[in-house]
Amino acid sequence: MSAVAEEKKIIVGGSFLIEERTPEEVFTPEDFTDEHRMIVETTREFMDNEVRPATAEMEKHNWQLVRELIRKSAELGMVGVNIPEEYGGLGLDQTSGAIAAEMLGRSANFATTLGAQSGIGLTPILYFGTEEAKKKYLPRIASGELVSAYALTEAGSGSDAMAAKATARLSADGTHYVLNGEKMWITNGGFADVFIVFAKLDGDKFSGFIVERQEGLTNGADEHKMGIKGSSTTALVLSDAKTPVENLLGEAGKGAKIAFNVLNIGRFKLGGMCLGGMKLMLHEAVRYANERHQFGRPISSFGAIKSKLAEMAIRTWVGESMVYRTLGLIENAISGETDAAAKLRGIEEYAAECSIIKVALSEYCDFVADEMVQIYGGYGYSADYPAERAYRDSRINRIFEGTNEINRMLIPGRMMKSAMSGRLALLPAAQKLMDEVLSPSLASFDEDEGVLAAEMKLTQNAKKVALMTLGTAAQKYMARLSDEQEVLMGIADITMDVYAMESAILRAQKLAAKRGEAAAARYIEMVQVFCNDAVQRIEARAKNTLAAMSEGDELRTLLAALRRFTKQTPVNTVAARQSIADVLIKANKYAY
Repeated sequence: MSAVAEEKKIIVGGSFLIEERTPEEVFTPEDFTDEHRMIVETTREFMDNEVRPATAEMEKHNWQLVRELIRKSAELGMVGVNIPEEYGGLGLDQTSGAIAAEMLGRSANFATTLGAQSGIGLTPILYFGTEEAKKKYLPRIASGELVSAYALTEAGSGSDAMAAKATARLSADGTHYVLNGEKMWITNGGFADVFIVFAKLDGDKFSGFIVERQEGLTNGADEHKMGIKGSSTTALVLSDAKTPVENLLGEAGKGAKIAFNVLNIGRFKLGGMCLGGMKLMLHEAVRYANERHQFGRPISSFGAIKSKLAEMAIRTWVGESMVYRTLGLIENAISGETDAAAKLRGIEEYAAECSIIKVALSEYCDFVADEMVQIYGGYGYSADYPAERAYRDSRINRIFEGTNEINRMLIPGRMMKSAMSGRLALLPAAQKLMDEVLSPSLASFDEDEGVLAAEMKLTQNAKKVALMTLGTAAQKYMARLSDEQEVLMGIADITMDVYAMESAILRAQKLAAKRGEAAAARYIEMVQVFCNDAVQRIEARAKNTLAAMSEGDELRTLLAALRRFTKQTPVNTVAARQSIADVLIKANKYAY
């Protein structure tokens, strides 16, 4: 770790599994500045007043209107929020960018379009472009004059990006590169002006290039998609497309570094967009449940509906806690850094957390969308009501920015990489835990006191379950661990629930310290319900994962430890969910 990192006390990525944090150490939405709150209001107003009413036109592929909305959003700073002022941006902090991403989530179509424009379509230039390229493209992208796109995927190379067949070669006079090949699923492909294209230079050096639209670069027709129908998604054909040598991104042959680092940022921002969508879906579901009457009373008065609304609220609030906690880690790591490479390293430190955010929030979002349809009943299946579109639009989030399966494997994989490098003391912690596994001592809750102390104890024990499964896997499979995909996904699920539990607990404790326990009671209830259910999920996942790796006496020993670590006194989740839902129903909106 560098001297700067030591001085800034950067929390090591993945260390939440082996270290305890305090409420004061986590960033939450309650920590927003007045400027942040102003950005919330300004961007939400723009999305609700100008973007969402244009949904029908966007779905007719009115790309001229979409470009106009991009330009208007750029005027508000939604594109250049994190671009330095010297390149035409606002140079604001990452929190401001995350807020803009969350508000974008109120329109899945526009979130997809502007997500490419403000994220993967410009980040490679910002972090890897030459000075000449930055000055040429960033101000025009930030202003909305140019629309950008990201071209990585090919028909035969989806998750396996390195199998790309697109090629690049240096011209005879050494002034430009010539690119050939085909790309698939290009967001903004139908009308973008500038493309970030990945191709193999000289047949084997996977590299990134900035390529402008030209005669040798053409797009196919817009895909007919299940959802996000108001965004342009096309194939891209490169036929002797040319780009000057200064448009090479980074170094030749280092394209993987560009692609995967950019995806870390994209995964985090996607989580924020999912969060914005969840809040809107829940808001509309509550209003509908209050308006819809059956058996002589609003359906929001029925326990079955209350349970759904409450769980939708819990996952939304817990997801929000995870998103902004991770943002705080990233913000701290890169604050004060002026060097783009140093900022990128700071973000890369939390690659595991970014994957957690991507998987958890996309799946929470799908859950909320599904329950929204169910609350609307038959009307939820009608395209005349908002639930139908929300349901279709949410599904892509589990595929975007690397599938959830790929990201599940990246979570423990990234942690093991940090452990092997010595940055994360994961293996010593796992070894220490195995000594505890062999101990007959039982976990005790007798000394617990304070706000959510019992839940924090559950979380500490859940961390032990994660370490036990990861340590067992590392010991059994060693270098072959990356091939054991089912085991890795099981470990990832446990790890995600641990991160969610702790993030929610710390936020609620922070709220209780600031506002008083009585004022934070509704948040405390949400944490209690979430942790109660999460421990049950963790126990079930760990049983299956351990059984896949062990047998006989070894398995019996591990399962005995698992029972100790997941021992809990269940809470009255029925009463708690009713209380949580009552807050929403009374407010007639998302009120958390």
